[in-house]
Amino acid sequence: MSKKFCVTLTYAKNDPDKATVAFVVANAAAASEKETMVFLSVEGVRLSQRGYADDIAEEGFAPLKDLMANFVKAGGKIWVCSPCFKRRKLDEGKLVDGATIVGGAKLVEFLSDGSPSVSF
Repeated sequence: MSKKFCVTLTYAKNDPDKATVAFVVANAAAASEKETMVFLSVEGVRLSQRGYADDIAEEGFAPLKDLMANFVKAGGKIWVCSPCFKRRKLDEGKLVDGATIVGGAKLVEFLSDGSPSVSF
């Protein structure tokens, strides 16, 4: 059984429910002592920008900015798709804590030992 867990997220404000639930699941994985990584791609890369998630709060859940901060405090990693980030002309100087811009090869390497993955 793999000691890793991957959550892939392609949404941000275009579907705040999916963005929120993705980090709820990521927090649950991190709390179960899995090496957990959230891979942000497509519109999800916007969540890598400090302040972007501040106004996302879905009813019944903690605010997204808190879920993201708690995830990183629990040792979770946020990987940001490099081509998606560049295409949207985002600012590397405004990355949230725990975020790293990576290429697809890094994701493949993480998943290569059979890591479970869920996508939102």
